[in-house]
Amino acid sequence: MRKRKAKKRPILPDPRFNDQLVTRFVNMMMWDGKKSVAFKIFYDAIDIVDEKKQNDEKTALEMWKDALSNVMPHVEVRSRRVGGATFQIPNPIRPDRKISTAMKWLIQFARKRNEKSMAQKLAAEIIAAEKEEGAAVKKRVDTHKMAEANKAFSHFRF
Repeated sequence: MRKRKAKKRPILPDPRFNDQLVTRFVNMMMWDGKKSVAFKIFYDAIDIVDEKKQNDEKTALEMWKDALSNVMPHVEVRSRRVGGATFQIPNPIRPDRKISTAMKWLIQFARKRNEKSMAQKLAAEIIAAEKEEGAAVKKRVDTHKMAEANKAFSHFRF
């Protein structure tokens, strides 16, 4: 190997919950380097989730973490050319990639919703994902179905 593996940069925990996962999520949500705006959107969304939640045994942050784990895929399909044909080959996902994929999907489908502000969109998507419904969870289910359908090609795995 010519080059060294890139060092993982340490992520500072966020100011309100003291959680690195929150900072990672905010970094993905951020546009044009506007981190304070992204943090405000996230905290507003968490406050909205806190107001709208039905059960009192879970905090809004725990609901967000549950939503994230409900969106997390366990397998994904990767394209591989074998003898002129392209096969979709199911592969297990590394734990850090699971988390980042879930975050990306949650943000992507929150942006596509049609509420007024981004905070409201994100809050609605978090609540939906926590109940195992919504577009981000549907994406995970579709990914798993695709992997299941292409299980026959798993012997082509590298």
